[in-house]
Amino acid sequence: MTIYVFDAYGTLFDVHSAAAKFASEIGPQWERMSQIWRTKHLEYTWIHAATGRHTAFRLLAERSLDTAAAMVGGVPDGIKPKLMDAYLTLSAYSEVPEVLAALKARGDQLAILTNGDTDMIDAAVKSAGLSGVFDAVLTASAVGVFKPAAKVYQLATDRFGCAPGDITFLSSNRWDVAGGHVFGFKTMWVNRVGAPDEYPDMPADRVVSDLRALLTA
Repeated sequence: MTIYVFDAYGTLFDVHSAAAKFASEIGPQWERMSQIWRTKHLEYTWIHAATGRHTAFRLLAERSLDTAAAMVGGVPDGIKPKLMDAYLTLSAYSEVPEVLAALKARGDQLAILTNGDTDMIDAAVKSAGLSGVFDAVLTASAVGVFKPAAKVYQLATDRFGCAPGDITFLSSNRWDVAGGHVFGFKTMWVNRVGAPDEYPDMPADRVVSDLRALLTA
């Protein structure tokens, strides 16, 4: 039996699926806008964590969307609320339901560890048809700081009553993998886009292109 702890956004759920849903309304700049939205959202969580000014993940999603829209010259009226609603029901990557079901069937324990607010992640899990799959859904809001603060990673060891090295932590975010490595997790970088390694001194134990690699682990 293995304890697998998954980051949510970008790892299980496609953060760009919200903008993709309204690509025709946003226009040809939708991909650039979505990339900026994601980048700024992460940046805002780091700033809030570093300055001790915790706030709701959803609020930072809205602020970063405003910034992204402004940086591409604006978006049509009425799109912003649609995008914020769509962020609650992001699409899971295609292999996720099958892989998680197989891991659960073989007796592994599964959890989500996310910076997302509890209501946001609950909505994403439900809309993706993953209700009942996870043994735990752990959110940074429980400790009032965002990853990569150690307090967030400790939520997983506290929940399962184990040492960090007993957990395999998976994230598509290389900075998150670095944080998990420093905390002591076994780490897997889900490098879906073939990105270069940015943190060679905080390495992933394994690099995979998607979650199907777990089925041969």
